[in-house]
Amino acid sequence: MYQPLWLTFKLALVTTVCLVVIGIPIAAGLARSKSKLKSVAEAVISLPLVLPPSVLGFYLLLAFSPQNGFGKMLNDAFSLRLIFSFTGLVLGSVIYSLPFMVHPVQAGLEALPSSLKEASQTLGKSNLTTFFKVLLPNIKPAILTGLILSFAHTLGEFGLVLMIGGNIPGVTRVASIAVYDEVEALNFSTAHVYAGILLAISFVILLIVYTTNRHIFKNRITQ
Repeated sequence: MYQPLWLTFKLALVTTVCLVVIGIPIAAGLARSKSKLKSVAEAVISLPLVLPPSVLGFYLLLAFSPQNGFGKMLNDAFSLRLIFSFTGLVLGSVIYSLPFMVHPVQAGLEALPSSLKEASQTLGKSNLTTFFKVLLPNIKPAILTGLILSFAHTLGEFGLVLMIGGNIPGVTRVASIAVYDEVEALNFSTAHVYAGILLAISFVILLIVYTTNRHIFKNRITQ
């Protein structure tokens, strides 16, 4: 009963941690970029926002397959099989939720006045120190929004998870798949439990985002 829920939270947590490591540098690069290809990069990152999850899952299934390019290389070189595995779910989830981390952080960085960075550099701080100790602390609401939305978005995955992970109990059977299974088996009471827990958690997550951001905004006004 609780295994799909635990697996869902584990997937969402691991995915969110990966997105912090990957998404923030990408957002920083896009925020300071003046390249003509910036729009192309933003469009590629934003594709999961408009593509049906099953379409993205289908192409990832082909890419991860041990019979094709990337998947074959990983299988031959490292004996790593991505399809129907938790590792594959994490990688697919990172791609699927990437815009939910990148866009808020990018918008936050672009909204900062250039004087912040210039003042830090005038004091002799390196670009790395300026980024971590000056810029990022000033976009806490954007980072929090990215973290929470990435986590919440991963909780609700279905089409992509089904395509690349299948329905293996204890490995890839997350809560959204469990809901589908229980409804298909006409076990509506169990489906209600899974769906109700996901609904409650999603609501609480969004409530935390809006409440915290409002609190931070009010504090900035009063300072």
